[in-house]
Amino acid sequence: MRSNFYVACDLGADSGRVMLGGLHEGRLTMSEARRFPNLTVKGKDSLHWDIPQLYQETLDGLRGVGAYEETVDSVSCNSWASDYLLFESDGSLITPTFHHHDPRAEAGMKNVCSKVSRETVYEETGVQQRLISTLNQLGAEKSRRLDHTQLMPVADGFNYLLGGVPRIEMSLASPTQLYNPVAKCWSDRLLNALRLPSNLFPPVVPAGTVLGALRPEIAEQTGLGEARVVASCSHKIAAALAGLPINPGEHWAYLRTGSWAVMGTELAEPIITDTGRELNFTNEMGYGGSVRFSKRAVGYWILEECQRFWMEKDRALDSDVLTHLAGSSQPFESLVNLADPRFLAPDDMPLKIQAFCKETNQTVPRKPGPIVRCVLESLALLYRKTLREIESLTGREIKRLYILGGPTNTLLNHFIVNALHIPAVIAPAEAASIGNVVVQALALGHIKSLDEAREIVRNSFKMETIVPHAVAWDAAYVRLSKLCSS
Repeated sequence: MRSNFYVACDLGADSGRVMLGGLHEGRLTMSEARRFPNLTVKGKDSLHWDIPQLYQETLDGLRGVGAYEETVDSVSCNSWASDYLLFESDGSLITPTFHHHDPRAEAGMKNVCSKVSRETVYEETGVQQRLISTLNQLGAEKSRRLDHTQLMPVADGFNYLLGGVPRIEMSLASPTQLYNPVAKCWSDRLLNALRLPSNLFPPVVPAGTVLGALRPEIAEQTGLGEARVVASCSHKIAAALAGLPINPGEHWAYLRTGSWAVMGTELAEPIITDTGRELNFTNEMGYGGSVRFSKRAVGYWILEECQRFWMEKDRALDSDVLTHLAGSSQPFESLVNLADPRFLAPDDMPLKIQAFCKETNQTVPRKPGPIVRCVLESLALLYRKTLREIESLTGREIKRLYILGGPTNTLLNHFIVNALHIPAVIAPAEAASIGNVVVQALALGHIKSLDEAREIVRNSFKMETIVPHAVAWDAAYVRLSKLCSS
């Protein structure tokens, strides 16, 4: 039986990599062909992506795969959301490609809010208002840049560059804040309110759509002549969820860690209600028409700001040392409501934590170890609060958590498991690439169902499972709940 090979181009906001997936007799293997940085270009008053460089790095990765002289069945890209590429009618890229942290987004958001209310946007899309969304970035675009052009999110734009077929996969269409997940089409109501050209957006396709062959010149350059381009799950999180070893009928949630976290679950239909909007939940599409029902939360950013503060004070400590000091510190000495607005702004984060503890009559942590432990315990309890909201809104009791994000803080993972009282599976760092490859195999008929795909993943990759063992977190959760309500 011959092996099947697939290429996943995993494009992240910090770096990208080209991964080769192999499927042989019910086993999946993954290997990295190339890794590269994703560079930004700083102008006088603007911030751009260096898309030509990112594309060339991707092509170099494909050439590296071609050098293996294996027959590759297909190629697909996944990326982050919000940012987009613009193309002329002849297919050439329009520059610059703005970064989501470009200052123009603030003006764009004001422009959007002057034409349509946040409540209307949520009612139409099920997506929370975010400064960096595609919708708000379009609110800042000059009309001449949108005339006779086509817009595609980053991964879909790269699929277009590789294959020449302009399509937007559903999992990246929904985060734009312009896609209606109930009607499963672009929102005419929002397009008309913002006077966006009707031909700006290509057709939306479901995950697992075969777009066609590589462009002839790309096939020749890379040596991947027989490969087809597939729109797998273009959104990184959607791809990762498709590649998790979930058991049929299991009620589960996921937590994507990082500077900012995302916690959610997968549903058959969106939940678009006033309560969901008020609690900041978002509905975004996934594989098979599923819905990622999720909420953004605080992540490692708080710790990163603490480290930066200590470094500026000549007290630089690396993450391993801080984790050791935190593990040796007194449990539950102090807790903070990390959703408090004061923690959204950078600078002097340890001082803000100490001030909060003093205001709430708690022990004030003075040293790095107790401060870090305070943050880690508070994060874990915040995620418990979010999980309870998910259970309330969905009517499900969540039995298992999947933690995404690659190398994570082991101490925090154990805190999360004990705070939530459910076991957690630590997904591999290449989870998005695994899911990307799985969806390609499904699209080409090499795997027959998502359940079969998840069984293959379960049998192919060893994943750590952490089981809860501590009960002291219940009293701590009551304490944090009071801090949040006050």
